[in-house]
Formats: sequence, structure tokens, C-alpha cells
Amino acid sequence: MSDETSTRPGTGTRNGPGTPAGPRPEPLRFFGTTWVEHDGGYTGRRIGVAVGSLAAAVAACFVLRFAYQGLAIADVGTPVTVMVVVMFAVCSALAFGHTSGAFSKRPDPDRQASLRGLLAIGFVGSLLAYCLRSLTEAPGEKLHREEYEAAKEQYTRRTARRAGNPAKKRRRV
Repeated sequence: MSDETSTRPGTGTRNGPGTPAGPRPEPLRFFGTTWVEHDGGYTGRRIGVAVGSLAAAVAACFVLRFAYQGLAIADVGTPVTVMVVVMFAVCSALAFGHTSGAFSKRPDPDRQASLRGLLAIGFVGSLLAYCLRSLTEAPGEKLHREEYEAAKEQYTRRTARRAGNPAKKRRRV
């Protein structure tokens, strides 16, 4: 969230006059800031993202099938074939869980970096998590909405004017 320093509406410092001061929503991939008011083709974008990620997952499964057939043609043996299939299945399941968890809380950057290889191998799981989440909301919308609402509330409390003269405030005994 970005936070403006001006307290008067219509005097935003970064986007020029006419932009209200205060926190601005963080844009989401494929959605920009349409997730705030659900406008600007939000529903169409959600449907497009769901269909696109599902199509990418199906295409990825075909690529993995060709890889499996390549192992069968190379006659590498049953243990190697089973290990490769299990590796992709486990990595996809872990990537699905990690990706769907990242939509509800910010992932730790160090952990994210250490899981980069696992997420690359389990890309089918990540695509399926993205597809399923986009059926109900923009992926990451809930997390961003919570952060945006908290930032707006904090900004409102910070900029609220006090009533009266604080110097004349009666002291408690």
C-alpha cells in the first residue's frame, strides 16, 4: 500500500491534483485494481484467468505425458519411471498447497526462494490452484483487501482531527 502525506482530499502528492490522499490499492496480476470495486470487466477477467490457467495445466499435462512416453521409449526401467511420476505428483501437490496458502497470507521471501525449484517442478499444481481460486475471487484478492482496509482504517485514524484544545484537557487524578 502506498500512503500519501497530504491530508486534504484532492491534493495527492504523487498523482497530481484531483487524486485523493491516502493509501492506494496494490494492483493484482491480470486484474490491476479492478478487484477493489469489482468493476472494469472484473468478472470477465476472472473467467478468463480460470480458463487460461486450466488450459495451461492441461497443456502441461500433455507435455508431461510426452516426457513419460519418452521414458518408456528409452526403456529406462520401472523404478526410474515410477520415481519420475511420483516426483511430479508430490511436487504438484506441494506446489498446489503452497500456492493456495500464498493467497491468504504473505509468504516468507526466504522460504519462497528455497522452494523455487519445487514450485517449478510442480507447476501443474500451481496452475490448478490459480484456476480454482479464480473461480471465487481474484487470486490474492482476500489478502490484498484485508491489507487495503487496514491501511485505510489506519490512515483515517491518523488523519482524524481532534476536537478542542488539548492544552485545556482536564487531567485525570
